[in-house]
Amino acid sequence: MLRLAVYGTLRRGGPNHDRFMRGYRSVEEITLRGRLRWLTATIPILEVPAEDIVAVGSADPLADMRLAERLQRESLGEARPAVAGTWDEVPAELFTFDDPETRLPPLDRLEGFRPGVRSLYRRVLLGRPWGCWVYVEGDGRGE
Repeated sequence: MLRLAVYGTLRRGGPNHDRFMRGYRSVEEITLRGRLRWLTATIPILEVPAEDIVAVGSADPLADMRLAERLQRESLGEARPAVAGTWDEVPAELFTFDDPETRLPPLDRLEGFRPGVRSLYRRVLLGRPWGCWVYVEGDGRGE
């Protein structure tokens, strides 16, 4: 299973939703801890506390799903740690899909996420409470 949180153009009603998000098994409204900044008037990018990130995505969607499942069993059950600084609660939607191997490559391309290469966004796995993947601000290296 792929659990993916979205906060921008992939949300229901957003310009990329119909093309990339069809066929989901479930969706729920959530909030993510972070800060939004805007690349353009319609394209947001999210910064999240480093403490919330438990893994960074790779070019292998199935390996990423196995990692997420393993971490879910081992450590994602931990409560979110207290984080210094001021973080907002960013509205998002949490989608569940059953086809990560076909779903993630087009989403990675859309978001410009290329593991090991300079990228605007990176795909990260957030810990509890959601235990989901989300595209966040890149670190300049694509990792």
